This record gives sequence, structure tokens and C-alpha cells, in this order.
Amino acid sequence: MISEFLSQFYANFIRFVSAIRFADVVDMAIVAFIIYQGIRLIRETRAEQLIKGIFVLIVLLQLSSWFGLNTMQWILQNTMQLGFLALLVVFQPELRRGLEHMGRSPIGRMFNLSIREETVNKTVEEVARAADVLSKNKIGALICMERVTQLGDIMRTGTPLGADITAELLVNIFVPNTPLHDGAVVIGGNKILAAACFLPLTHNHDLSRELGTRHRAALGLSEISDAVVLVISEETGRISIARDGDLTRNLTIETLKKALMKILQPESKADSRNKLLFWREKKQ
Repeated sequence: MISEFLSQFYANFIRFVSAIRFADVVDMAIVAFIIYQGIRLIRETRAEQLIKGIFVLIVLLQLSSWFGLNTMQWILQNTMQLGFLALLVVFQPELRRGLEHMGRSPIGRMFNLSIREETVNKTVEEVARAADVLSKNKIGALICMERVTQLGDIMRTGTPLGADITAELLVNIFVPNTPLHDGAVVIGGNKILAAACFLPLTHNHDLSRELGTRHRAALGLSEISDAVVLVISEETGRISIARDGDLTRNLTIETLKKALMKILQPESKADSRNKLLFWREKKQ
């Protein structure tokens, strides 16, 4: 009896495996990868709770069908149909973050122009000189350095400049009681694109209470873009960098230069690996 069952199972298994095409394997791998990336994007966000709520609705809809609860089934079916449009609105931040993440992928980077190494060197040098002056004088500052993700929405909240990057200009912008000091500066390429810009605050509620609005704004922008955000604390003069939702604090001018060069300079495969290792060391 058992041997017959095993032989039948083996025959069915061989028949099933032989029917699978290479295209089917690729198809399943792509779907699995998309589902995995989707779970990563919504994990520990409000979208995760909404997904659980949708799953409960689907279970209730199936149960109402099994037990013949026609009224309940009609209500749930119409709720699901209208809910699809509502989800596009509710999930707008997550959808935007997902599309931006795709744009920062290797395929998306094919459509972006590389920044010349000389431009990066000059930008890093000027930003570091400004950070040195601001830190020593305990002048608060927020400097956002654009990378692949365009920061047009952020720039529209401030004042357009389009000025060459110089340490003197950056320092003057953040001097207290000047027209542009309250907000963030956006740097793109070799230009100061805008000043007095407003940044979105982070949704992370587990941050230390000693982190002020500037640090929370820097983290907020780094969570929705690949920008590098430099923060100078007004209370302590300490230098920090926010990137990919992480904050690296208490940098010296030399470590700041090294970090910015590793992140901003044009990448080769070796550069990418070195940059990742450097950033992990800084986080530790």
C-alpha cells in the first residue's frame, strides 16, 4: 500500500517537474523578488497595518460566501471595489518611495548623467570649509546634497539661488537673523540651487530625545531620497550626516571629507564596495 502510494507520488512529481519550463522558473523568481521588495518597503510602516486589515476583509468575504451571508457579502464586495482607489491615495508615500527606489537601482542609474570627479572634489572642499566655520561658531545648518533623486519638490519650498558653491556663501546663508538662515540649503552638481527650504520630518519615533528638529528633518529627507544631508548642531556645534534613514554623528572635518568623497564621487565597482564598507564602519 505504502509502496504504491510512494510510486504514484514519485510519478506525479516527475510529471510535474518535467512540465515546468525555464520561463516558468524565471517568472516565479521575478514574482518572488517583487513580493520580497514590496514587503521590505512596507515593513514597520502604516502600510503594514493596512495590509493586515485587507487580509481580514478577504477572509470575512470568503466566510460570508461559504455561509450564505448575502448582505454581508454584498457590503464587503463593494467595499473592496471602492477600496482599491482609496488605497492608491493612502499608499501614496509608499508608492512614491518604491518608485524612487527603482529609479536608484542600477537600471535606473543608466539614465542619469555622472557628476565629474573635479566637481565633487570642489563641492566637498567648500562644504567642509563651511562646516568647519559653522561648527566652531555653533551656527545651526542643514545642507542637502542631491544625488540621483531630484529634489525639485524640496526646492520649491525655498528661495531659488543657482549660485556657485563657496564656503563663504554657505556660512553667510546660515548666519542667524539673515533672510535665508531658517531652513535647508539644497546643493546639486556644482551649484547651490536653493536656500530656506523645508524638509519633511522623520516618522521614526524611536530617536533619542536629544535630537532636535534639524536632525529629524535631515533623517526625514534621507528616508524618502538618496540625498546626503549635513547637519550642524546649534547647541553643540557637532557635525552629523544623514543618509538612507541613518544618522552618523560627531564627525570631524577630516572624517566628513572622507565620508562625502566616498558617497558623492563617481562610482566604479571597487568604489561602490569601499563606500559600503566605510559607511558600515561609521555606523558601528
